Amino acid sequence: MVSTYFSYNYITRNLRQSLTRVEQQPDVAREAAYYRANIGKVKTVDDFMKDYRLYHYAMKAYGLEDMAYAKAFMKKVLESDINDSKSFVNKLVDKRYREFAAAFSFNGTATPVAQSDNQTDEMIGLYTATKKSQVDALASDSSYYSAQIGSISSADQILNNDRLRNYVYSAYGIDQNKWPPATISQVLRSDPSDLNSYVNTTFASQLSGLNAQLAQAKSDASAANTNIANYTAQLSQPGANVPQLQVQILVEKHHLETYNNSISSLNDQITEIGGFVDLAGAFEFLPDGSLPAGVPAQTAANIALTKKRFDDSKADVYAAASPIYEALAIKQFRADLLKINSVQAFVSTPGVYDFALGAVGLDPAKVSKATIEAVLESDLSDPKSYVYTLKDDRYVQLARAFNFDAKGNLTTPLVAQDAAEVLQIAKDYVIQAVKSASTASTKQQAAVRAQATKDATAYQEAIAGIDSVSDLLANRPMVDLILLAKGLDPRKVGDDFLKKIFASDLNDPKSFANTQSDPRFAEIVASFNFDSKGNVARLPMMGPQKRDQLRETQANYVQQSLEQQQGETNPGVRLALYFQRKAGEITSAYDILADKALSEVFRTTFDLPDQMAAMPIDQQAKFVDRFMKIKDLSDPAKVAKLLNRFSAMYDVKNSESTGQGQSPLLNLFQGSSSGISGISESTFLAIAKLRSH
Repeated sequence: MVSTYFSYNYITRNLRQSLTRVEQQPDVAREAAYYRANIGKVKTVDDFMKDYRLYHYAMKAYGLEDMAYAKAFMKKVLESDINDSKSFVNKLVDKRYREFAAAFSFNGTATPVAQSDNQTDEMIGLYTATKKSQVDALASDSSYYSAQIGSISSADQILNNDRLRNYVYSAYGIDQNKWPPATISQVLRSDPSDLNSYVNTTFASQLSGLNAQLAQAKSDASAANTNIANYTAQLSQPGANVPQLQVQILVEKHHLETYNNSISSLNDQITEIGGFVDLAGAFEFLPDGSLPAGVPAQTAANIALTKKRFDDSKADVYAAASPIYEALAIKQFRADLLKINSVQAFVSTPGVYDFALGAVGLDPAKVSKATIEAVLESDLSDPKSYVYTLKDDRYVQLARAFNFDAKGNLTTPLVAQDAAEVLQIAKDYVIQAVKSASTASTKQQAAVRAQATKDATAYQEAIAGIDSVSDLLANRPMVDLILLAKGLDPRKVGDDFLKKIFASDLNDPKSFANTQSDPRFAEIVASFNFDSKGNVARLPMMGPQKRDQLRETQANYVQQSLEQQQGETNPGVRLALYFQRKAGEITSAYDILADKALSEVFRTTFDLPDQMAAMPIDQQAKFVDRFMKIKDLSDPAKVAKLLNRFSAMYDVKNSESTGQGQSPLLNLFQGSSSGISGISESTFLAIAKLRSH
């Protein structure tokens, strides 16, 4: 039989080719093709478990073939929430079950929702920032007005300056869409005390007639109210002609509505004329639009009055920015958001609609709901979709803040990484950081953990702002954190290499990412939701699996097949390959001791007897820490050296058990060719203790 040492080294030196050979084997290729073709049809856990080939394929991929019979148990695993520390799967010691559960999204990890928690938090923050910005803009407008009004020398100078004109129009209630600048120029040149001035002959002269009409409309409305009350009272009288009375009540209500509309319209006209008169009186312009020599456009009193009127016209803006109003609006938004299950529900719910539009700086009163519906149903990945035709980033911002499909139904959030992926990266980063400090003092380890946790939290917050590959790669600290989380050394990964990795087509086995000897780079790309153009997109699910979950499952199946096939010839090679695959996940001595295969590799590597497993677990852990540094298991080169020693020692141990002579390779590690078959178990432990010093 070929030695374990030779077989293991041959496979690892040519691991990519070895995996490719296994992948191309007819039975492996057939099962992989069946899985890819049918996993997309699965809707529920029961669907999955009823399909023997799908279920057993996945179980083998995660090293759980021997548990395939326990379907009730495995169903509980798949239905567990891996993010809940108290869930069924998280109470199991064997990590394989958690890995298996994490490979599927049966438990709502891709549940359609109007907004994710991050989106909601961002919108609330945006709302607060927008309201403050609006108030700051009003203060800036007032400061600008105060600074510029003293230099004005003609009426038309005000009208030709957009900021000054808008300020004056707001202060005096002038609708610039209704009144042309020429009309307002004439008003500014008017003297309200001159009965023959433009403002008086054109506008103020209408007041007496309008007031008379207003008085009549109010009288008519009062009469209609009286009639409605009388007819209503008669309904309950004996012998009343109820149908006739009901008709009369309806007629009077119609009249009342007409009178009330008239009252509202007349009040608006009277207020508007009052604004024109006040505007004329607030400025000192002569009939030709100039100013008398040495006279400013406005007195100090009129400047103050204009500023007060401006602030009064913006009362809603100031109120919306007040802490009390903001708190109420946010509370209402959170409550009403739970009711949103479609675009139609969105535009019909003021607590959400007004809040969302206000957050992005849109005025709900000036935007049609049909426009908003079309915006929210736009495909953000299509540059020709409706939202981009508006040429206004506020609409794009609104569309990104909510999750609706082309039919107005809920869909999944548009994010660079799904929440589960983000959480996993954060967890893995903390684990790797703590692992790197395994030989440090307890205090130093605590400090490393605290900083790593802080960095991981920052990553979880920052990833929400990534919209493309270019955004991600421009943030090198974020990229470094991802690499470290995967156990990779950022110093050895250049920017050009990363660009090629993320530009790879993961469906092409010959792409740059897929031809790398280290599969972790392709795993990183697969964990992001980037389309072929490098933009964030909603990548399609394959039934209960996302792209990276499907990829991992199929890669694991090939790896498991390789290990099993090697194990049929030489169990030592299978043990070495398994340890190599799991090394990056080991964070403490207890991870090794909790896994029979890993602990066997450890004992064999360092000539420790199997009976050592009967010792108290804490004492076993001390032996592990004496013989190896856990942080070294993140270094592929050091893992390879360790497994070279294991494979040689495995050959020696098994040659003894079959009565063969000792392998000369033992000299590389022991410096002697003397046999060890006669050494007692107690002596084994004594030697181990001596070697640890």
